[in-house]
Amino acid sequence: MAPDLKALKGVSQQDRRLIEQAEQLLGPEPESMGFVKNLFWGRVREDLIFPYPQQDPQEQDRCEKMLAELDEYLRNEHPAVQIDQEQEIPRWCIDRLFEIGVLGMTIPQEYGGGGLGITSYNRILERIGRSCGSTAVMVSAHQSIGCKAIMLFGTEEQKCRWLPMLASHQLSAFCLSEPNVGCDAGGQETRCELSPDGQYYILNGEKKWATSGAISALFTVMAKQKMPDGKDRVTALVCTPDMPGVDIYQANRSKCGIRGTWQARIRFRDVKVPRSHLLHQEGKGLNVALSCLNYGRCTLSAGMLGGARRAFEQATKWAQTRYQFQRPLAEFELVQQKIARMSALCYAMDAMLYMTCAMLDRHDEDIMVETAICKTFCSEMGWRVVNDAMQIMGGEGYMTENEIERILRDSRINLIVEGANEVMQSFIFAYGGKQLAEHLLGVRESIGQVYRRPALLKVAIPLAAELYLGIKPRPPAVTKVDASLRPVARRFARLVRDLSHNFKLASRRYGESIVWRQAVQARIADAAMWLHAFACTLSRLDRNPQDQTHRAAAMHLFDLAEHEIRRSFREIFQHTDESMRSAAKCAMAQIAKLPNSDYAIPEASPVARGTGRKLPQDGIKRFPGPGGAAASFGTQPDSPASASARTQAQGAHSPSPCTQGAGASSPSPCTQGQGRGEGSVPTHKDERRGRKTESEHFCPPPAALPTRSPAPRRATM
Repeated sequence: MAPDLKALKGVSQQDRRLIEQAEQLLGPEPESMGFVKNLFWGRVREDLIFPYPQQDPQEQDRCEKMLAELDEYLRNEHPAVQIDQEQEIPRWCIDRLFEIGVLGMTIPQEYGGGGLGITSYNRILERIGRSCGSTAVMVSAHQSIGCKAIMLFGTEEQKCRWLPMLASHQLSAFCLSEPNVGCDAGGQETRCELSPDGQYYILNGEKKWATSGAISALFTVMAKQKMPDGKDRVTALVCTPDMPGVDIYQANRSKCGIRGTWQARIRFRDVKVPRSHLLHQEGKGLNVALSCLNYGRCTLSAGMLGGARRAFEQATKWAQTRYQFQRPLAEFELVQQKIARMSALCYAMDAMLYMTCAMLDRHDEDIMVETAICKTFCSEMGWRVVNDAMQIMGGEGYMTENEIERILRDSRINLIVEGANEVMQSFIFAYGGKQLAEHLLGVRESIGQVYRRPALLKVAIPLAAELYLGIKPRPPAVTKVDASLRPVARRFARLVRDLSHNFKLASRRYGESIVWRQAVQARIADAAMWLHAFACTLSRLDRNPQDQTHRAAAMHLFDLAEHEIRRSFREIFQHTDESMRSAAKCAMAQIAKLPNSDYAIPEASPVARGTGRKLPQDGIKRFPGPGGAAASFGTQPDSPASASARTQAQGAHSPSPCTQGAGASSPSPCTQGQGRGEGSVPTHKDERRGRKTESEHFCPPPAALPTRSPAPRRATM
């Protein structure tokens, strides 16, 4: 039995609980370790990455046909600028994406979907992300985490009941985050309990950031439930917005980027959820959530890659044609540095994304570290690419009609959602190196038994020689590459050996304190992330080593990666952490003296709730839910404007954006009907098309769906 990391001396009780919760969350280790976990051991599983995976020809053909139709739509119809400016995705756009097959592409064909694999799905998301970050997020939220939970864990009856409508005309949402729950997915405060007659789950709580929640026909909701053993565990339930007690009290909030997406706030008050709506098993909800996140982290990366590629191409074209000092910007070395870096990072993001997609397509057992790295690398490097593009374009890049500013705003959220990158760094370190850490602990605890168990010497002596004498083991063999790439493969192998070596040295140097030394953890995680990028890029280049454009980008990536890896290794031991902690402590002490009333304070803060400043609402577009006005955040009561909006919204079946306060502008007036019956479709006067249309955001039941008129043609790119 492997040693228990929670038993380490010097680990605080709080950290012990954190380790225990993580172990419960992640479950038992897979029987075989994935590619990245092997890197921590100094090994390379060539069979997992060589040769670079290729799509099945028939599937690829189907994907290409959908891409061609989608490209035509995105170029000639899709109103990306309008979506960003007006902060909503028109219903006709959603209908067109259903019509093309995009919004049902991964749902199996027997339930009315396209039945496409993960690689095809992400190719579609990359293309959407190139044109419209908001639409990419909406599509991803529906398929990667919304209906994906039913696809993965639903019973046959549940699939037959819900998937056909989700493949054809209805959106879905995933309710995990709460006012007091962000990255801490296990800290759910929403609760459910089985009714006395055993027929229902009684659901109470509140959810936040539910993408498309206000326009969805179905939500997957995570809630804590008391188990027979007395412990609380998370259960996944399927809810619908028409259930009594479901209150979508806010459809959306205005935000920096991905402005066309809507994130709902939903209250559940004694909602009776039929027992047949249980997903998977009681207490297994986090398994559902984590499984879905593996897919969501890829599609986030795909959308980021699409936007980054577009920014890279636009900035490079600008540098070639913009003249300063009698020559093009592209002739200046600092601009060339940015162009080369953008090219290399886009190539590596592509290589890593579709390697990870292939792992999901072939159902590799141990891929949680790989999907976490994919999300972290693509969001961080994609952001760097877009930032470089903005710098090259200068003031023009800051202008709205030049799409770089929109891509920049849309990209920033990717470093936060699907697991903040700082959390992902600790996860990559902890879960990637957990088995090696347990092995090292086991050797340390067994050292006194060497005389009774001579076999331990075979392990202890090489480890002692490595740790105390600096005698490293041989680099692993990497042989499945083209002859022209063997020198690169040897560089990679040496870096793999050094990752394992530095992990062991860090474990010896920091001992139990490494559990809370997140800055050290992040450096090791960054080295592992860049190593994985190196490996994926090498495999991708090996597929066509003679392509000179790709080869130049890949060779620069190898240099960038080795530079970053060596820097991370060095900073594990030579760093500024001590002065950092001192400076942070002093800064926090100074800021603590400032009055809370001057600053925004988390609405559910356990120590300062209700003490923050009143957040301004005037001039900010508001999005009340169907039953009332948008909540005001901060400590202020409803303003007269929001009270008026609540009165206006009474009886409206569909949420509609409303403009609150002086100086705000709304794309078109919103006429809310009074006393409409259930199932009727509210309409908006659409000045652009000169006709009344179905509500831009309401997904009516099938019987209420009108025949869709042709959408207006509008080029955006």
